[in-house]
Amino acid sequence: MRSQRGVTLVGMIVVCIVIVIVAIGGLKIAPAYIEYFKVKKAIKAVAAANPAATVGEVRYAFQLRQAIDDIDVIGPKDLEVTKEGSELVVSSAYSKRIPLFANVNVVIDFAASSNN
Repeated sequence: MRSQRGVTLVGMIVVCIVIVIVAIGGLKIAPAYIEYFKVKKAIKAVAAANPAATVGEVRYAFQLRQAIDDIDVIGPKDLEVTKEGSELVVSSAYSKRIPLFANVNVVIDFAASSNN
């Protein structure tokens, strides 16, 4: 006797539900990563523009970039400005909470630095 193989109707429905959940999650999480890459690009550009800048100058330069690149997740006061040898290092860390559905949220911790 041969056994039948294949996907049942219930199995197909479960697969479709999983695909929809993954797609919705991806569409909600992607903007947070796009925003992170904008922050990282701005931080690297500010640090590279003037390696001898003061903390105030770095924050002002980031504020200008923030307006141009439409960055609203962090501000100039959220930047940590340090020196490693002769290199200016600008970094920032923040968390982003993304509601998926009902009471389910995703929390992502981002850390951007000019030296990596």
